[in-house]
Parts: sequence; structure tokens; C-alpha cells
Amino acid sequence: MIHIHEIDDEARWLAVQAKDRRYDGSFVTGVHSTGIYCRPSCPARLPLRKNVKFYAKPADAEEAGLRACKRCSPNTQSAEEACVLAAIAAIQSQGAMTLDQLADLTGYSPTHFQRLFKRTVGLSPASFARALREERVKDALKTGASVTEALYEAGYSAPSRFYADIKGRLGMQASDWANGGEGRRVHWSVIDTSLGSMLVAATEKGVCCLSFEEGEAELRARFPKADIIEAGGDFKALFDQVVAAVEEPSSDSSHIPLDVKGTAFQQRCWNALREIPAGETRSYGEQAAMLGNPKASRAVGSANGANNIAVLIPCHRVVPASGGVGGYAYGPEIKAELLKREGGGLL
Repeated sequence: MIHIHEIDDEARWLAVQAKDRRYDGSFVTGVHSTGIYCRPSCPARLPLRKNVKFYAKPADAEEAGLRACKRCSPNTQSAEEACVLAAIAAIQSQGAMTLDQLADLTGYSPTHFQRLFKRTVGLSPASFARALREERVKDALKTGASVTEALYEAGYSAPSRFYADIKGRLGMQASDWANGGEGRRVHWSVIDTSLGSMLVAATEKGVCCLSFEEGEAELRARFPKADIIEAGGDFKALFDQVVAAVEEPSSDSSHIPLDVKGTAFQQRCWNALREIPAGETRSYGEQAAMLGNPKASRAVGSANGANNIAVLIPCHRVVPASGGVGGYAYGPEIKAELLKREGGGLL
């Protein structure tokens, strides 16, 4: 069950298409053409989107005149679901707990409960506890608390513990969550490359945007509250490294610092992209499997599409399982050329 974030109908529909069990218990799917409601993971044939309406709980669907699906029994709760809910409630009230403590609480062995929790929630109990604390930091920042106040309010014993938790998350910092990026300076330039006109932008922490055939207007649309400044000589060395990485995408670009924000799932997807070696490709299903959820290929595609940093976060290395180059935000020709330069060619 996913309860860390509020989810909109688009995310619910993606979960239904992927039959994602992690969303079971978060909502039910009402199919008004048949008069039934189902779990997100229901194995029945996928309904047409126009016939679907989502409800927070079974009682809401039944008030709308729908009856429970007999295949997935959305109005009943399994013993496993009850144990996971109990563990989530305990972590929410007490903070991080050891696997042994959670096993004692639920009656399962530590190893079995770890697998059950991760299959249901998509995270291990320890990762869930960290994500919950990070969300509390975010909420505290929204109320106007300082970063230090927010960290202590969320249960961190010291700021260093928070930064240790988020180490390696592509430049995300606690202060980035406050005020929607207001006050941040983004330095930009448009550079001619052999792939066409390239927009590259960076903060003092690293590259935050790389795109093709775009300019200042598109950058401002991406970062509406930031202070957008044309880059000076201070950024020449960094931008030269970016150009070199674009011209030779098979080279190692891991030394180029990035500053990018996204949801926890997007961050995981983007990190997985950077682990695909140059010259190799993955299907959306294979990338989803790398994240531990083979059925989440559509959600993976959406996360890849939200990537603001082309080439350095190599979403061009993900292609359709059926073959061919597939879609790309900047056109299939650029994607095909990047794959060609990396030695991967087309499938």
C-alpha cells in the first residue's frame, strides 16, 4: 500500500494498468460499465479509461451503486495486508524499527516479513522509515520552519543524519524543498553541437537541465520561481564538459555534478538509468525489474519522461521491447544518433 504521497487520478490509472499490488488498499477502481469495483491489482481484463472512476474506499464505491469484484475481493483485507498496515502504523508512530521488532509485532519471521513489506509497499521497512522522515522534513519546511528546525521536528538526531540518508540522490538537499526553488540561481547557455542547438543550465551545485532545440523561455517554464541568469565565464569549464559528454556519449560522465529534484520513485528511476552501461539498452520492463517491480513499466516511462537532463541521465538507453528506437522528448533521430555513437545501434 502506498500512503507516503497523495496520488492523483493519472497515477491511479498507471497503477491499474500495471496491476501494481503496492496500491491495494490505497483506493478502489470503480468500473461503471460493469457495475463493479476492484483492487488496483485485479487480474481481470483492463477496463476502458472512460468507464473508470476512482474511490478512496470500498464504502464510497458501494454508495455509488457498485458491487465488489468476486475475483479480487476489494472489500476484504488479507492477513498479510493487516500485518503490513500494523507495521506501517507502528513506524509512523514510533519511527524506524528493527526487522526483529516488526517480526514480533506481526508474527512473521524477519526474512519473510521483509519480503512481504517490500512487495506490498515497494520499499524495505528501513527505506520506508527514511522516506517518511524525509516527507516530514518537507512538510515542516512548507510551514516556514528553518532547515535545522525541520530536521529535528522530523525526528533526526542531527542534520548530519539527514544528509547521510540522502547521500547520492543526484544533488537533492533539504533546502531545495522549500519555496519551490525560489531564490535559487540558474545559469544557462545555448550551445551549438553536432546534434543541434543544446540548452544547458546549472546551479552552483551542478547541471539542472540539458535539452535540445530549447531556449530561455522553456527553461523559465521548467523553473518558474528561480532566478534565471545567462551563464558567464565561471560556468565555461562545466559546460565544456557537458558538450564533450554529448559529443561522445560513450565516455564516462559520472564526474559531472548534477542538481535535480524529483519524487522518490523518479529519483530511483534516474539512478537506474545512470547504471545502464554505454552501448547497452534496456526495455521499460527491464528497467522496472531493476527497480524491483517488473509490472511498473508504464510508471517507469512517465518517470523517464520527467527527466530534465538528457544524455547525462541517459533515458535514451531505454527502448521498446518490441524493437526500434521508440519515443524521445527531442525526437527519435537524436535518440538513434546517441545510441549509434555509444555503439549500441538499434534493436
